[in-house]
Amino acid sequence: MGTALSKGAEGPPRAGGRLRGGRGGAALNRCVETRAAFPPPITKAGVCGAAWKPGCGHPRLWIRTQLQPTRAADVGAQRFGMDFGGTKRVSQPTTSDETVVAGGTVVLKCQVEDPDDSSLQWSNPAQQTLYFGEKRALRDNRIQLKRSTPNELTISISDVVLSDEGEYTCSIFTMPVRTAKALVTVLGVPQKPQIFGHEQPIDEEKIARLTCRSSGSKPAAQLRWKKGNKELKAEGTEVVEDSNGKTFTVSSRVEFRVTKEDNDAEVTCTVDHESLQNSERSTTQKLQVHYKPTAKIEPHPQYPREGEKLQLQCDGQGNPVPQEFLWEKEGSDAPLQLSSDSILIFPFLNKSDSGTYICTATSSMGSVIAKYNLDVSDASPVPSTSSTYHAVIGGVVAVIVFLLLSLLIVLGHYLIRHKGVCIRHGETTTARPQQNPPEVVMCTYLTHEAKGSDDAPDADTAIINAEGGQAGGDDKKEYFI
Repeated sequence: MGTALSKGAEGPPRAGGRLRGGRGGAALNRCVETRAAFPPPITKAGVCGAAWKPGCGHPRLWIRTQLQPTRAADVGAQRFGMDFGGTKRVSQPTTSDETVVAGGTVVLKCQVEDPDDSSLQWSNPAQQTLYFGEKRALRDNRIQLKRSTPNELTISISDVVLSDEGEYTCSIFTMPVRTAKALVTVLGVPQKPQIFGHEQPIDEEKIARLTCRSSGSKPAAQLRWKKGNKELKAEGTEVVEDSNGKTFTVSSRVEFRVTKEDNDAEVTCTVDHESLQNSERSTTQKLQVHYKPTAKIEPHPQYPREGEKLQLQCDGQGNPVPQEFLWEKEGSDAPLQLSSDSILIFPFLNKSDSGTYICTATSSMGSVIAKYNLDVSDASPVPSTSSTYHAVIGGVVAVIVFLLLSLLIVLGHYLIRHKGVCIRHGETTTARPQQNPPEVVMCTYLTHEAKGSDDAPDADTAIINAEGGQAGGDDKKEYFI
């Protein structure tokens, strides 16, 4: 019973297909173009008749119905996602760009405010459907559904590889279909850097040329140098794309003059990249520097005596270590010893061994001379430390003894000059008694001057003379209570 759409005198050509639907077998014929912005006016008699005519709305959109034209127009407007004022009700889906490190997991979220009973869908850069609503479309166990609602579709991709990079599309199937893009950037993790140019030792005062290289970074990484705690400035950096067309290999060169102090110095190359997440990835190598040897002669024992055994050791240092030692005595034509042994032995010293001894230490970097003067006539070439120590101890003891003797002499002289006699009830004592309860005691001090002790040979004689009642003596009396 339906009537086909036809072109009227002023109407445009047919622009759409035929759709049938509705209850009770009611047919609804619609001819639309998705670019249409406004529906035609609705009348009780129909939608502007069977064909387009001037003043009947947009020339590329018209609707004709046989039954219940007003209800059919409402249904058509709903299916196009419009209201009668021409306003679109379905909102645009939203996504966000994501950055992930290779081997990590990325989460893609798509949201829409008004889905209009339509489902959301995620597609990969190859336009393969990953999920349509909660239904998995691509068999990849790395891709998992995290959340599916009418307003949101969130999925995750684990163990991300570089080929996963690209634009992922979230779609909502309305009329027209609306989409949103999410750019996934995959960072290539740089490999541990390698240092080249340190394999062979470097001679002293020569130029060291080292190269550091790291592959697999995306985007290209940055390299920096250090020697010990000192930063080194790179001479140049080179970036080359890897064979996979996605990652890069970065090389950096450094040059510096070495000295013997640089032997065993640590040189470090560090790679900086955003995928390392504030951590460092570095390589350290030790430098090997060849330099001229040094030498000195050490005697054992340090202070040799005549008749003792003596060993003179030529201590050679350098890189490489000296391997040949020549021993000579100054003034002698023939060498004493030439070998890899650095020790010259004297089994029994005598005065004829006195003199200056010369050691020549030789390595691949050159030779060095050390001298030692031996004088066997002395007990030791330098005063012995133990003898000096004993002398100091003896001096200290002598001083202490002298002070003690002096103190004893002064004390004895004082006691002789001040010895007295105390009389208590007819008793004579040489001490001052302590009385409890107190009583009066008279003490008489007899001195040389008072009792004529100048003529007495000692103090006891002077006291005896005093007790005998020598005339002319002066008594010094003292009373104790």
